[in-house]
Amino acid sequence: MILFIKLLLAHLLGDFIWQPNSWVADKEAKKHKSIYLYLHILLHGTLAAILAGEIQFIPYAVLIAVTHGIIDLVKLNFQKNKTKRIWFIADQFLHIIVLAGITILYQNKSINLNWFDNQFWILITGILLITKPTSIFIKIIISIWSPESRTTDSDHSLASAGNYIGILERLFVFCFILTGHFEAIGFLLAAKSIFRFGDLKEAKDRKLTEYVLIGTLSSFGIAILTGFIVQALLLQLL
Repeated sequence: MILFIKLLLAHLLGDFIWQPNSWVADKEAKKHKSIYLYLHILLHGTLAAILAGEIQFIPYAVLIAVTHGIIDLVKLNFQKNKTKRIWFIADQFLHIIVLAGITILYQNKSINLNWFDNQFWILITGILLITKPTSIFIKIIISIWSPESRTTDSDHSLASAGNYIGILERLFVFCFILTGHFEAIGFLLAAKSIFRFGDLKEAKDRKLTEYVLIGTLSSFGIAILTGFIVQALLLQLL
């Protein structure tokens, strides 16, 4: 399980945290001719090898890199603007399946190079998951319902404020779950609703209200689910 957690952490770092938007745009435009595609593949293999922490795992890290590149190439060549959401989900699902398969195939269950204990790897992976990766996931999933009013110039909010607010609220919820303060989650949700109420009332846009509600509930739901999973994994180690 710890090996899979480490490989998942490597995937989150390589696919979300350390992959700039410029790389994504270049890959979509040039596909197999993009130099960033191969840098992306190399990054995934390197991260998997480093975090696994054993020389014997290097061939498996190469396999992860190669399969990651193949999956990405298929997505880049077949996705269209209208199907990006579907291909994103399929792409991530296949990557996770590969990581699970590699974990099962790898015979040496002991990971000797442990800079930190197992609790650290579980916690850091859970925290990382609910930051940028979840923001991208929610944005892609609910983009199909994006109301027209969001595309106008009438919204003078701070740049990327909604993204950072979402990340902060998920981190708070995650901490509340791990510390057993479930009532604080309701307080946080109520506080956000109060602050949002004025804007939504002024906008008089039902679609915008529903859009914000879907995004908020998705954000809280993912944070709560991640918190319970991490908590269960940590309890197994005790």
